[in-house]
Amino acid sequence: MKKLLLFILFTLQLSCISQDKKKINGVSFVASREQASQEHVEALLRINAESAAVMPFGFIRDVASPEIVFDTERQWFGETKRGAKQYIELLHKNGLRVMVKPQIWIWKGTFTGTLKMNSEEDWMALEASYTKFIMTYAELAQETKTEFFCIGTELEKFIENRPEYWNSLVRKIRAVYKGKLTYAANWDEYERTPFWEDLDYIGVDAYFPLSDEKTPSVGQLVNGWRPYKEKLMTLSKKLEKPVLFTEYGYRSNDYTAKRPWLVDHSKDDVNLEAQANATKAIFESFWAEDWFQGGFVWKWFIDHKSAGGGGDNRFTPQNKPAEEIIRSFYKNH
Repeated sequence: MKKLLLFILFTLQLSCISQDKKKINGVSFVASREQASQEHVEALLRINAESAAVMPFGFIRDVASPEIVFDTERQWFGETKRGAKQYIELLHKNGLRVMVKPQIWIWKGTFTGTLKMNSEEDWMALEASYTKFIMTYAELAQETKTEFFCIGTELEKFIENRPEYWNSLVRKIRAVYKGKLTYAANWDEYERTPFWEDLDYIGVDAYFPLSDEKTPSVGQLVNGWRPYKEKLMTLSKKLEKPVLFTEYGYRSNDYTAKRPWLVDHSKDDVNLEAQANATKAIFESFWAEDWFQGGFVWKWFIDHKSAGGGGDNRFTPQNKPAEEIIRSFYKNH
């Protein structure tokens, strides 16, 4: 009997290790005005994606405002709780794993990492509002048996100024949600994030600057990744936590790897080759590493047939050469 129990424990351990090594080959499934349909999910299956991030939104008036407005009738369907649930259930029906990743939008697109209150009263109001927001979706994630949950996205000043709140928030989330937890730290923030030991993955939005070239080669980009890769690996080994790219991707424009986080409205510098090279380089640099868990492409619009295309210089790889690179790597890794 003792030998049988030891064998069962050993088998379970091997199973857990095998599960941990399974890459999260995902996309960021953009919230839309309408419900998701089977046709929308089939586009994900064609690129061999096995996971998708579902992203309900909350809105804040400005960087010093403590009130998060969310789950309202004025929002797009996919940004609400009802919409997120519909997306999750359809994705699960098709065998895809899901990460619920609630996000905040500050008016005019102000960077969320600068969110900072001007008084203790406002900080406490923000904490109460954020708790209501994030727990709504933690409960939804548990209800729908969602595999992964992201507790926040690029909120450096909020975390820096209120570390005790974030520690208590993780405990509250753990009390209701039983899946895997991460946080989406900005590329220049993750080394200072204080609560990685309490989460399951070191989550990074991977917009690292890699090259000043207009159309960098794959080799140049792989070289550009080396110092960042070393730091990510060192942190992963130190904390014994895998790294997950909660967002990764590149615009199909000139100098795409110089400031990959840049969002502007220029439309006259389409460069499909630069996006394709950068996509290939990130796969070649990370996907074979055992300390690396995978990631979610930024970003994938649910109506594939009308998204992206050869004249588009935005982030989506849809209907561009980068899509074929993703399809190939996701199939073989």
